[in-house]
Amino acid sequence: MSEGTRTDLLFTKVGTVILLVSDIERSVKFYKEVLGLPVKTKSADWVEFFNRETTLALHPIKKGKNKSIHKEIKTGTATLVGFMVSDLDSTAKILKENHVEFFKEPKNESFGKHAIVKDPDGHLISVAEIKSKPSEEFDLLGLLGAE
Repeated sequence: MSEGTRTDLLFTKVGTVILLVSDIERSVKFYKEVLGLPVKTKSADWVEFFNRETTLALHPIKKGKNKSIHKEIKTGTATLVGFMVSDLDSTAKILKENHVEFFKEPKNESFGKHAIVKDPDGHLISVAEIKSKPSEEFDLLGLLGAE
């Protein structure tokens, strides 16, 4: 970092995690009805979930001539969104009843219980029941299912 460069105040928190999706209505149904996330705002090409500081947003990859602003981007790649739950076993049961695909089946980890599921576009969703104190860190490789 060069002298005089000031980055300590530029980025203060994650405001929004944005997932590019192929079918916004299908994805809204998944996140709202299957995962139970509360919708904050919704328009034809933007949906936000949660009413807190950090939101999860869905944005469609537009298709068609002169509309493809994301033509080089594939959905479901290089993204992992993490959610905390109080009871992973119950959550996993509900997800399975809703035919959600598991990338990593529920497993006991050093930090608690963990699973990874896929949304309709293949985005990976980490679901964790953390047993350790919130200030303790856990192994991120465990999140991805590395054995």
